Amino acid sequence: MRIAITGSTGFLGRHIVSSLNAEHSLVCISRSGDAPSGCVGKKIDVVKGRGLKAAFAKVDVVVHAAGLVSHAQERAQETLDVHLKGTQNVLDAALAAKVRRVVLVSTSGTIAVSQHPDAMATENDDVPESIISAWPYYRSKLYAEQFAMAFQGLDVICLNPSLLLGPGDDVGGMSTHAVRTFLDHGVPIAPSGGISFVDVRDVATVVDSALTKGEAGQRYLIASANMRFVDFYARLARITGRDAPIVAMPKFSRRALGWFPAWGKKEGIGMGIGPVISRADLELSSHYWYADAAKATATLGFSPRDPLATLEDTVADLLEKQGKAFARFS
Repeated sequence: MRIAITGSTGFLGRHIVSSLNAEHSLVCISRSGDAPSGCVGKKIDVVKGRGLKAAFAKVDVVVHAAGLVSHAQERAQETLDVHLKGTQNVLDAALAAKVRRVVLVSTSGTIAVSQHPDAMATENDDVPESIISAWPYYRSKLYAEQFAMAFQGLDVICLNPSLLLGPGDDVGGMSTHAVRTFLDHGVPIAPSGGISFVDVRDVATVVDSALTKGEAGQRYLIASANMRFVDFYARLARITGRDAPIVAMPKFSRRALGWFPAWGKKEGIGMGIGPVISRADLELSSHYWYADAAKATATLGFSPRDPLATLEDTVADLLEKQGKAFARFS
């Protein structure tokens, strides 16, 4: 099968390439034109879209994994352009090139986010627009999904993974930011909400399955672990031998952000101990991101590895990268 992959040089994109290159012919699309080993690189900016139709020639499936992870309000328009315009351009080009299927890689955050600790989202739940409408990243991903799900003439399915962890993220990458913060500063006071995560390698395997499986117009949540942030950091503490959080922030911390709209916008928010975190990170981590992956398990054969193994591999990879960085200055 011939497969085109946008976002091929990203954290997930590189794992998708690694998962697919042994059995398929791959065309890897990135803004730089660089490509991981095992595929032909094409230099294309999906926001501008020029050259996409030619890149999709004789392609059977397009995996659209390109994106921009930023929660900054000042980058809201850029984030929207990458996700909505980029998705429009990819689908238009795929239709013109007579591609059979498009696998859109989105995020569980378009469905699975709540203010309630007992919420466990499924694909049948209403979109939490009242929550994510204020967040540029998730808002733009939702608009891209809605456009794609309504697109006519293509077999489009949407994968919605939760936070991607595992080895291979870029130095300073957004996906492993929570783990890196713990390694660098410790987290004596944990956020009040709950996290959902999944191993990036398991998501790449689901992408492989989605090439031929899954129903057009359907979303599939992909998550392997759901837990409170205080428990998440306690697990990292056991893995690393470092201190676990003393306590979780009170639940009213989310409401406090509404009471004090200017609090931490410029300098971030500190509690006197531990790291200073951005206002956006505190707001996001005061919500609950729990997702039920039963549909992906039944339809796409999703079978996640032990979440503890994912955390161990993430920590080991980040520590190895830190060691190499220190060695350059020694």
